[in-house]
Amino acid sequence: MAAPSSVTERERKYEVVAGSGVPRLVGVAGVETQDDPVEQILDASYYDTETFRLARSGITLRRRVGGHDAGWHLKLPVSADERQEIQLPLGGDSNKVPGRLRRLVRAYTLGEKLVPIAHLRTDRFAHRLADGDGRTVATLTDDHVTGEAGGESARLDEWRELELELDPGTDPGRLKDFDRALAEAGASASPWPSKLRRLIGDRVPAPPRGRKKPTAGEVVLTSLREHYARLRRADVGVRLDVEDSVHQMRVATRKLRSALRTFGSIVDKNETASLAAELKWLGQQLSPARDAEVSEERLQAQLDEIPSELVFGPLRQYLTRYFAREAEEGRTRAMEALTGKRYLKLLRALDAVVEEPPLTRRARKPAKSGLRGPVRKAAAKLRRAEAATRGLDGHELETALHEVRKKAKRARYAADTVKPVYGKKLRQWRKNVKAVQSTLGEHQDTAVGRDVLHHLTIAGHGEGQNTFTFGMLYERDAETAEKLRERFAGEWRRLRKGGRPGWLR
Repeated sequence: MAAPSSVTERERKYEVVAGSGVPRLVGVAGVETQDDPVEQILDASYYDTETFRLARSGITLRRRVGGHDAGWHLKLPVSADERQEIQLPLGGDSNKVPGRLRRLVRAYTLGEKLVPIAHLRTDRFAHRLADGDGRTVATLTDDHVTGEAGGESARLDEWRELELELDPGTDPGRLKDFDRALAEAGASASPWPSKLRRLIGDRVPAPPRGRKKPTAGEVVLTSLREHYARLRRADVGVRLDVEDSVHQMRVATRKLRSALRTFGSIVDKNETASLAAELKWLGQQLSPARDAEVSEERLQAQLDEIPSELVFGPLRQYLTRYFAREAEEGRTRAMEALTGKRYLKLLRALDAVVEEPPLTRRARKPAKSGLRGPVRKAAAKLRRAEAATRGLDGHELETALHEVRKKAKRARYAADTVKPVYGKKLRQWRKNVKAVQSTLGEHQDTAVGRDVLHHLTIAGHGEGQNTFTFGMLYERDAETAEKLRERFAGEWRRLRKGGRPGWLR
């Protein structure tokens, strides 16, 4: 079967009064012509788990016959008006979801079987909207839908809706212009994100709603659910080999683990200790792929900064070959982890924590009082880590500063979690913590960079490369590290003296 293709879909759906005509949009958002309708009959079968795991995450998976893009479609939400659509052509068993798509949504289904849940037949009348040069701006469709859903009790429904979809090359801001014009013509925004959700909406559990005065547990759970959603979204990107996806997945993994450890007095740390350990394992499996990306990007930038006469031999080609091997090995390791049983077990454990969290008695406290303790502890650990660096030098100092960086990152994550509660009160402190973290991140890059350069020098020498340039970059990294330590000292003084709420002192 052909590899999946991906398109970005930007559209809005509208309710219309029965018997009303299709609005004319000439003169709106650069539209000069509105073509006569082209009729299409679309027949789609939708798939999900029996517990609607895909629908609960705003995902639709269907097999559609008819129209110009007949095939299997997996739609992933990006924003309120934007979706990423993964497409596969028709073929194979018409009653079985292709393995490629099943694997893409594994982080959502958690291994549950995908079964047919609904069938929709749409009689579509599509109007192409074009500018003065004949380029397509958008497509306005008048959809007459008949839907059928199975389950314990069958459901039949019929309705009509309008759909305005921008052409991929059209400025997304034009959606607002079309929105106003359609509202003036009597159409109203649909409350449903998709036809499927309109048909099965009340069968899908509603997401938890926040309160104006949340408890400490509710604030922490909101953060955990957010990072869990980002991890699963990045999972799809890693499987599709989308740029930066490994980094995004690694960050989500790190934030989940940090939240479980920092707020262990809210979400029982004894109950989540094994999960935190597994999240650490996942981060380690993703690290080689990400480290190769960072190291190559950094080295290429360093080569750009030095005179060409100091770059001896085909070093760039050598680096390209070297990091291509590193990247391939890193991706292989990451994919082995993502396709294994251990990762699936981790996801199920994480899902259980966000769905049925092991909350402590402290979780019932009002957020403003219940969350101060964990943030104070994160700040105290950061101070102790900095104190432990005094009097050290060489490798011991680098190791200790890396520990300060990790504690600063955890403190910043803690501030991000409680931001809805404390807002401006922690803004300056968080800003100062982030400055420390960023500087020490650059410092750690120099340490890792020197290790990489040392390895490249040895390997390059064995391949007959002139490694003088690597030695020069090694010395530059050592000098940069010294300057970064001086910068850190100044930033630490600002952090120590900077503004923060009284309870954090």
